[in-house]
Amino acid sequence: MIQVKTYKEIEIMKEGGKILAEILMELSGAVKPGITTNDLEKLARELVLSYGVKPSFLGYNGYPAALCTSVNDEIVHGVPSDRILKNGDLLKLDMGVLHKGFHTDSAVTVVVGEDDNEKSASAQNELWRDKGRLINVTKTALDIGISKAKVGNTLGDIGSAIQRYVEENGFNVARDLVGHGIGKKLHEEPQVLNYGKEGIGPELIEGMVIAIEPMVVTGSWKIKNNKDGLCFVTKDGGLAAHFEHTVAVTKGGPEILTK
Repeated sequence: MIQVKTYKEIEIMKEGGKILAEILMELSGAVKPGITTNDLEKLARELVLSYGVKPSFLGYNGYPAALCTSVNDEIVHGVPSDRILKNGDLLKLDMGVLHKGFHTDSAVTVVVGEDDNEKSASAQNELWRDKGRLINVTKTALDIGISKAKVGNTLGDIGSAIQRYVEENGFNVARDLVGHGIGKKLHEEPQVLNYGKEGIGPELIEGMVIAIEPMVVTGSWKIKNNKDGLCFVTKDGGLAAHFEHTVAVTKGGPEILTK
């Protein structure tokens, strides 16, 4: 059953979402060649303590970390490890926090060592541009999906708009991975697909809060589990990007809570 939130509950989620946005900004700023994804996990745990929130992912369905760090062909749920980040790696940072009894969830994608791009050789610059285009398309797809989160629209309107834009730009959405409702539980009804047809699915009503999260890949949309059984990777080894916001459906239109 879809859990509709009150104005007060949405305001609480907005408080938590603002904290999460600040944490992700600090984590993104710490990304550089030579550090490990465990270094980012350590920083994430320090930040949740300093902000007085709890990590939503830690222990959820056995997940062992506060942060998801997915690299290159890894799409989501990459577990932090001693893996050293290299210049040009495509890194997805996905995190949730629990604040005053409510979860928020957000994700960003960055290129490791992006500030050094101007020093790269021309062939490498071309690769950087390709990764930058994948990031920009994914981020824009999220913005387009959010714009459809209006009272009276349907979940199909969101998924259809995301899919159409992504495919028009030569990429695909990972269809087996979806967004979700969110609130007192990290994952609530309904599922929020990144593909579909306009006008289908549940109608959006005031007070719904959903996590919209397009996961875009350079090749086939088919995925598989990594060896650890937690991380999902592209089946053909193509690159992936991921952006996510927690969004409230209000009378005045969609409101992003994680910014």
